[in-house]
Amino acid sequence: MQLATIFIGFIIFGFSENIKGPAIPRIQFDYMLNESQLGTLLSLNALGYLLACSFTAYLTRIWGIKLVTVLSFASMAFSGILIFFSQQYVMFSASYFLMYIGNGMLEIGLAILGARIFVKNTGTMMNLTHGFYGLSSTVAPLIATGLMQVTINGHTLDWRGMYLVMLLLSLIPIVFALFSSFPGDDISREDRVPLKTLIKDPVLWLMVLILSFGVVSELAVGGWLVNFLEKAYGWDTVSASGMLSAFFLCFSLARLLLGPLTDKIGFTISLTIFSGISAVCTFIAIFGGKELAFFFAAAGIGIAMIYPTVMAFIARRYPNGSDTAITFTVTLMGVGSVIGNYLIGLVTEITKGIFGADTQLGLYRGLQAGYGFIGLCAALCMVTGIILYIYLGKRKEII
Repeated sequence: MQLATIFIGFIIFGFSENIKGPAIPRIQFDYMLNESQLGTLLSLNALGYLLACSFTAYLTRIWGIKLVTVLSFASMAFSGILIFFSQQYVMFSASYFLMYIGNGMLEIGLAILGARIFVKNTGTMMNLTHGFYGLSSTVAPLIATGLMQVTINGHTLDWRGMYLVMLLLSLIPIVFALFSSFPGDDISREDRVPLKTLIKDPVLWLMVLILSFGVVSELAVGGWLVNFLEKAYGWDTVSASGMLSAFFLCFSLARLLLGPLTDKIGFTISLTIFSGISAVCTFIAIFGGKELAFFFAAAGIGIAMIYPTVMAFIARRYPNGSDTAITFTVTLMGVGSVIGNYLIGLVTEITKGIFGADTQLGLYRGLQAGYGFIGLCAALCMVTGIILYIYLGKRKEII
């Protein structure tokens, strides 16, 4: 029951985060939103996500992880119902905001569950569970596109019906969660590691940096790879999208298959090696030309391992404070991710201006610099991993 809750939970999480791609153009058309309004909508949702990340650990200490997990799934299912009936933009934006509150609660809740349950083979199990997220993320846009065209009794589901169907799937893991008992809620307040103690640990701050650099490098690919291949290499949309799918395939397979390797060689070394692999593959793809573009996909093998390995590291280092440590780390990571994605666009524009904003060379160099920043984040992730290894090595605390 515990495993079913986590595995299905990550599948639902992947669906809810990645079905928006095909729906956004239709949402924009139905509510007549301009690009600025659409950007504001997505920014508010990101704020809701961060807000949920910040208070989930507190609710877990008060109500217990079981109730918080059920509540996160229920809020997502309820938001699907509200989205379906939202005819006015205000109601829709509020419903969408609620969905991202549920997403944020779910991310922290599932991470805490994993940290408490996977006390053996932690790296393997963390990567395996996050692998389910990768698989559902890969197929989510395809399923969303198909559902929006389904007609029932002469009524086409469109994007509202698609959100309703997909988010109501959140009811399935609720059943498993209700019949499960999860460890950790019985830890007394005195035994829990307080936040004040945790933030004095330099290791936790290094984890924040590693996770922030890694997640920027991971998430930015979805927004920038197709754009780079189309404008820099002149690929058509189908070929460029195919390369993005190949990235997610490598990403998912790495999490499903390479988890045992992190347990064998250690989490600290794994973070350094895999982020380094991602950085090298990214730079080869950028500067190697069209012939070596397949290294864009190969970069997914390395960057896929960062997030779940960090969660495994935290679970091992802070067994009585994992919920607080995870919330702190993921919340700051979210802030870092917002800043990182902004910097990618800024670097692209500045470089275009240096080489000629209206020239093909300026566009090419700008795209190279912008995507190069993604590779730089992976490289900085590796450097931070080396610093972490040296710090822990001196104290004989390497995990």
